[in-house]
Amino acid sequence: MRAIYETTIQSLPLISKGKVRDIYAVGDDLLLMITTDRLSAFDVVMQDPIPGKGIVLNQMANFWFKHLEKVIPNHLTGIEPESVVAIGEIEQVQGRAIVTQRLEPILVEAVVRGYLAGSGWNDYQKTGSVCGITLPKGLQNAQKLLEPIFTPAAKAELGHHDENISYELVVERIGEKLAHQIKEVSIRLYQEASDYAAQKGILIADTKFEFGLNQDGDLILMDEILTADSSRFWPSDSYCIGKNPPSFDKQFVRDWLETAQINGKVWDKTPPAPRLPEEIIQKTASKYQEALRILTQ
Repeated sequence: MRAIYETTIQSLPLISKGKVRDIYAVGDDLLLMITTDRLSAFDVVMQDPIPGKGIVLNQMANFWFKHLEKVIPNHLTGIEPESVVAIGEIEQVQGRAIVTQRLEPILVEAVVRGYLAGSGWNDYQKTGSVCGITLPKGLQNAQKLLEPIFTPAAKAELGHHDENISYELVVERIGEKLAHQIKEVSIRLYQEASDYAAQKGILIADTKFEFGLNQDGDLILMDEILTADSSRFWPSDSYCIGKNPPSFDKQFVRDWLETAQINGKVWDKTPPAPRLPEEIIQKTASKYQEALRILTQ
């Protein structure tokens, strides 16, 4: 499978190139969103693509959009991506693109955590809380929380780290009504998804959602949801409290990068990233494909 690191669509105006997605305008009110095979870790885009990763992510997100459409409307239009590009550009969108509504984005990442892991675990060790939410004492790494918690983050520019913020700051930024709506919907989305995934043998430790407003001011679910890029997926059969289980997501790459070296020194998590060995590329591709197979079979 030919990897697509970046797209070269000439028939549509380019709006942006993110860490993973290239976005083009389709008229005034639609977008073409293409999921490339780029991989981002520690907010740095790797130099090496993961072949087929964009197709897997696109299929996974579309599966969840369909599964969760009863909870909240999403940005999908049902328009075939192949119909909005030139004939010579069809290969760049096949299986990895969607045509979406053009929304006013809400610049808050709606993170929901069901388990204590990652930056949440780091915050808890330092302060006993996560994003201002005080948690019981004595919790361990990877421990399931009594109930999911909403721990938002402020979206950062490309190449910078998203910043965990308090719910109170979200209210200050977007208003109490909208903040409350996003919090309630995000937790419900997480609960619905985690209940389904648990039946398939996957624990969703945490995930993030993004929202926008349409022309009528309605809240719409957008971007990607519940993919191996935006979520921490753990196999339930190897889960135990106290350590991170081997995951289906890009944590596999993160773990390798923690000890990767450039010019004899451990990488400092600033660009450029270390080149990924072929073994890491192939194992990462297999992890993503396995997660899709398990969740959708």
